[in-house]
Amino acid sequence: MLKAFRPPALLAATLLLTGTLAGQAAAQTTAPVTAPATPAPVAPAPMTPAPAVPSPAISSPATPKAPVRLNVPGNAASALGIEVSAVVSGRLLGCPKALKLSAGALCLYAANSASALRPAIKAKLGTRAGEWKLSGKASSLAVTSGKTLSLVLLAEISAKETLVVVDTPASASAPSAAAAGRPATPLGAVKGEPYLLGSDLKGLVNVTSLGAGQFKLERTGQPTLTVTAGKTSALLGGGSVTLPLAPASDGKNLVLPFSALNALGCTSAPNGKVLTVSCGANSVGIKPIVF
Repeated sequence: MLKAFRPPALLAATLLLTGTLAGQAAAQTTAPVTAPATPAPVAPAPMTPAPAVPSPAISSPATPKAPVRLNVPGNAASALGIEVSAVVSGRLLGCPKALKLSAGALCLYAANSASALRPAIKAKLGTRAGEWKLSGKASSLAVTSGKTLSLVLLAEISAKETLVVVDTPASASAPSAAAAGRPATPLGAVKGEPYLLGSDLKGLVNVTSLGAGQFKLERTGQPTLTVTAGKTSALLGGGSVTLPLAPASDGKNLVLPFSALNALGCTSAPNGKVLTVSCGANSVGIKPIVF
């Protein structure tokens, strides 16, 4: 069950208002009524009883207004948000307008680190989830349910606090096999070998076209790799290196064999239907292109 959580400023105001109402109700319902003092006996005259003091009328406290509840939209993000919230033990809060999310997006506050949440969320979602994509202190996970594509986003607030966002953009849909397709077999590509597009490495390796079939691949802390379509010989920093397979190009994009990633100090490992490419601390899941 999602628990309502209010931003600090709204929460503080709510607590202050609640405390005021509670104080007023307590004053009306619990304040003791002081009994009139019994007059001291006067001897020998008979004691005249004190006149009865009418009990003050106790007014019923005003019926408090119904608590404000956050409406959870009945869409794919809502169903996915319930699953994710159960994993992260998150508290529901209003999404920051600056994020420009869809109207059905859900935002959760989790008192845990993003690094601890990522494997737990992926394990919960199973085969519906792709691979986490990391970018600085933010990470994203694509989740497919039927023909609907949703996103789970994590943003680190602090070392032990994370903003969790679940969103299903109105224009998002799971790509069909026909729509996704694959590029035409470029000249020099080896059938049966896994390839990737240079754009697949976004966030891990910066790929720049130099023209005439040449591409420059740059990774922080590593020598620059310059490759040429159709050739296994390449330049690495100030020296040369021979790649296991020659890169290719469709005339615009670099089509790189997975095996060439070793020259950049990156590794790849099978993970279901994708290959997880790791370059240092960052990793991304890439669906290989096999011609």
